[in-house]
Amino acid sequence: MSDATADPRFAAARAAPRRRLRLSWSDPTFRAIVWQVVIVGLVAAVIGYLVHNTNQNLAARHIATGFGFLDRVAGIPIGEALVPYNPAVNTYGRALLVGVLNTLKVAVVGIVLATILGTVIGIGRLSSNWLLAKLTAFYVETLRDIPLLLQLLFWYTVLQSLPAPRQSIRVGDVFLSNRGIKIPLLELQPAHEWAALAFLVGLVGTVLWNRHAARQQEATGVRPRVWPVGLALMVALPLVVWAIFGAPLTFEVPVLRGFNFQGGGSLSPEYFALLLGLVTYTAAYIAEIVRSGIQAVPQGQWEAAGALGLRSGMVLRKVILPQALRVIVPPMTSQYLNLTKNSSLAVAIGYQDIVSIANTTLNQTGQAIEGIAVIMAVYLTISLSISLFMNWYNARIALVER
Repeated sequence: MSDATADPRFAAARAAPRRRLRLSWSDPTFRAIVWQVVIVGLVAAVIGYLVHNTNQNLAARHIATGFGFLDRVAGIPIGEALVPYNPAVNTYGRALLVGVLNTLKVAVVGIVLATILGTVIGIGRLSSNWLLAKLTAFYVETLRDIPLLLQLLFWYTVLQSLPAPRQSIRVGDVFLSNRGIKIPLLELQPAHEWAALAFLVGLVGTVLWNRHAARQQEATGVRPRVWPVGLALMVALPLVVWAIFGAPLTFEVPVLRGFNFQGGGSLSPEYFALLLGLVTYTAAYIAEIVRSGIQAVPQGQWEAAGALGLRSGMVLRKVILPQALRVIVPPMTSQYLNLTKNSSLAVAIGYQDIVSIANTTLNQTGQAIEGIAVIMAVYLTISLSISLFMNWYNARIALVER
């Protein structure tokens, strides 16, 4: 490279001159600023008018505003709660917290189950087995064409038509009745807590070993096996810890006492109907997303993997699905958001989620605006959290060009 300095004449020519702002309507930059200020001012004026008008109307009707009602005793009976709740003692704030947790219980479990079911059905639609392909296609076309609300009412009616507890259907220690599904519940002891901690430690160790294996593969071309280490850390280690503490394994089995069951775990008909309806309905859409994502992978990938002697199942897991995820994840995010927001239909079958409890709260307190604001804030927070996580995951699996 030459040590000669660049000609300053050419350097000045390369640098574009900065345009000065002129306070003239003929200047496009000035016009753009003026229009933006006008639009922002109009929006602020409309919002200010609505707020002022609302405050005047509320004051004229002697309706109190604010969130002070959250500290008052609720008195709302709630059938199922993940945290201790007593309607005679706890406040409206506690009741709304129970509603949020009930909503999350449906959303999180529903997303996991819908993903699994939808993926299986989507792969089944591409099966070479004629019967399996037609059955999965019938499932998708049928479930997507029936409104979700009707499906929820159908499942709730089916569960309500089950026999009474005294004539309940028994499968082992599981009882099905119109009071819900009663299942044995593991009696937690310190050994189980230590085993759970060992599992978390093993999970972290497996992740670290997987990263080490990836670096080893990039350096040498040989990837150490991850699954034996993961099996030892996440399965063997918790079992050893559990055995050291005496290996307790005691279940609390539900027992019929009088007209209902006592002990064990319980899934209410409302929760199970809502979960069943949301999972089966959303899985039909996820199945189409999975199917289209797999079909988006070029056929040559199948042929190349087959030429290497790989079996079809391994080709799907190791070659096709990792590439299809880049097509699947963005629309899958929308389905996760739809499932979460559709859980608000729980009010139609009596499941007490955030919408149901907030509606009862605003009816008792008259705080309609605050109640609706709470519902909006909860769903907005959950939806943004799902979007942020899925965007992070989508960026993580994206192809990186060299």
